[in-house]
Amino acid sequence: MEPQILLLIFAVIRKRFWDYGRVALVSDVESLSPRGYRRLSSTTSTSEDLDRDRSFCHWMMSVFQMNDEDIYDRCGEDASHYLSFQRHLICLLVIGCLLSIVVILPVNLSGDLLDKDPLSFGRTTIANLQYNSNLLWLHTVVAVVYLILVVVFMRHHTSAIKYKDQNTVKQTLFITGLPRNVLKETIKSHFSEAYPTCKVLEVYLCYNVAELIRLSTERKKAEKSLAFYNKHLQRMGERVLINPKPCGQLCCCETRGCEREDAIEYYTKVKDTLVEKYNKELAGVRDASLGLAFVTFSDVSMATFILKDYNAIKCQSCKCMSEPQPSSFSKPLGAAKWRVTYATYPENISWGNISKQGWKWWANVIAINVFLFIILFFLTTPSIIISTMDKFNVTKPIYYLNNPVISQFFPTLLLWSFSALLPTIVYYSTLLENHWTKSSENRIMMHKIYIFLLFMVLILPSLGLTSLDFFFRWIFDKSQGPSGAVRLECVFLPDQGAFFVNYVIASAFIGNAMELIRLPGLLLYIIRMLLAKSAGERRNIKQHQAYEYEFGAMYARMLCVFTVIMAYSITCPIIVPFGLVYLMLKHLVDRYNLYYAYLPTKLDRHIHFSAVKQTLAAPILCLLWLFFFSFLRMGFKAPSTLFSLIFLVITVFICMLYSCFGCFKHLSPLNYKVEESQAGADATSGARAEDDTEGEKSRSDARSTIRKRATRGPATYLPYVLLPEASESTKLDVKKPSSYGSLNSEEILASPEEQDLDTHVEAEPASSGDPHAHPVDS
Repeated sequence: MEPQILLLIFAVIRKRFWDYGRVALVSDVESLSPRGYRRLSSTTSTSEDLDRDRSFCHWMMSVFQMNDEDIYDRCGEDASHYLSFQRHLICLLVIGCLLSIVVILPVNLSGDLLDKDPLSFGRTTIANLQYNSNLLWLHTVVAVVYLILVVVFMRHHTSAIKYKDQNTVKQTLFITGLPRNVLKETIKSHFSEAYPTCKVLEVYLCYNVAELIRLSTERKKAEKSLAFYNKHLQRMGERVLINPKPCGQLCCCETRGCEREDAIEYYTKVKDTLVEKYNKELAGVRDASLGLAFVTFSDVSMATFILKDYNAIKCQSCKCMSEPQPSSFSKPLGAAKWRVTYATYPENISWGNISKQGWKWWANVIAINVFLFIILFFLTTPSIIISTMDKFNVTKPIYYLNNPVISQFFPTLLLWSFSALLPTIVYYSTLLENHWTKSSENRIMMHKIYIFLLFMVLILPSLGLTSLDFFFRWIFDKSQGPSGAVRLECVFLPDQGAFFVNYVIASAFIGNAMELIRLPGLLLYIIRMLLAKSAGERRNIKQHQAYEYEFGAMYARMLCVFTVIMAYSITCPIIVPFGLVYLMLKHLVDRYNLYYAYLPTKLDRHIHFSAVKQTLAAPILCLLWLFFFSFLRMGFKAPSTLFSLIFLVITVFICMLYSCFGCFKHLSPLNYKVEESQAGADATSGARAEDDTEGEKSRSDARSTIRKRATRGPATYLPYVLLPEASESTKLDVKKPSSYGSLNSEEILASPEEQDLDTHVEAEPASSGDPHAHPVDS
């Protein structure tokens, strides 16, 4: 009954708790960050969604009714690739269900080594077969088939990952190693002299804008609150008094130190103070650049030629190769020491973090990860945290209450809380590393959370260990003698398989329900609402509660459960159908969250390719588990043991080669391939698209117009705070309020023409993965 209760709770929360269930629809994030990656759909469609969503259970039907085109238009390309990845895993597990239930399960039931009770769970596991049974070869063959299926399905998925703007062959280059006092004209002159046939369209220098972005956000919040009360004065003819203290809206009496102020006067003072600080910071931000620049060329082939010229001098310290083409500006610019890569999308850049570089960035990353390792080394699993708390009698007062409900529920609550808390620590440690791009942040986050969850959920519990401390002792402590090998038997105990089946069932129903509720986000939402000083600030919070979807963390959690399913799919085949249920429910929950609860994220394709590589760990662990079983049952020289070992070694070797070639992919000539007829092909495809859309509906025409606009011209590599003030104020003035911030019926929506002009006005960047000059991406 717990999933049904959680679903009912969510249905109530999303309607009664300040539109919490559809924060992305009412979001007005564009007013604070005009250069953010925006939804492609128009205001009209968003208003229609808000009108249709007034019923209590409409959201349940909409999850099934929305198609891929709706997801693409509302959530972007990355959301489409993410959901496509899930569908491939679902298809994979459908075949896995057939193999596990039709082939493996009857074979396991045919054994008689364990209890002959037909209701015994142990009879469904591989432990029920005799030691010398030839049927064990069938398990090995099915494990190999699983590996082949994973490779085939992932290959099919990656072949479909095609962005409108490919990430490799672009006309903008990212350069690091410049002098901090460099001028745009000097860079242009260098390229014009060194490469006479090239034409530089624009040079964008990078500056430290972290404080400027913060001040701009606070200023716009104050401006919106001021506009809210000015509008109230115009409509109602009365001035509102507020208590400008945290939680001031909750104070019902006026005491000394909590005097009320006129809302318009208060927010006018706040706005003027922030405007003064903002202008002062803006005046000094361009005094010195960061030694980084984005250079946009008129021709893609010229940008590719320059990139090849600079990437060909990686061995220049050994005098193996010549320097790039020189100019009279090469020496003052230090051109020989430049690092040149393709630029990423402007929406993918974290402009507030780009000022962190060099040894300070590395020191920060090393310190964070060393501290994280020390914590997780001893507190890897929730069970050891609870046992540590018991040593200090922290939980004893609970048992003194002599209430059986509390005493039994409290340990379970603690276990669930720490299970959610530990990965969250890993998540926030990645945010504190200040990566230059959202893609690198999500990719590092995915790897870290996945590795940690793999130890916490699968490896250590399978071996009967509670922390990495015990794990390393078990590996390196020779004093344990032969007793250390007994730990491997824990992997194949019937109760161990039952534990992981229960884990997958809990993840399917409780875990997905909790992702739908998003309890941490709800608690943060309530706290922010309570701390608001006025109704104006409450409206601001409501319009800016939606956040970008964290693909890295979501990939990691989903792949952890998938790895558990695959690892035990042979030894405990009954886990696979429950794994299929988990992925199907996960797919529905993510479709809802992407559409209603999160803002679209613009990443590059590397995050999706990294997830595919990480998926290969699942069938490899399945082979590893099978090898351990064969080794413990029949010894090292048994044919099935040797076959499992040889196939496992070959698989790991091939995967390592694949990963290594992926790391050095930029050295391949294919990375610099430029088709001469690219422009003509684009024009032809554009003409065909126009012919194909002549007879379509108006909504399809609007989508086509939006996408054409999104790919027109080179991108602008500037943070929104450095854009001309005219364009920034236009965005604030035309959209009063924004399309997604229309919370009340009396608020004025911009006309469809204005909204159409304001939708995706910037060109979608044409650039490649993360700036490789960043320490993490190098």
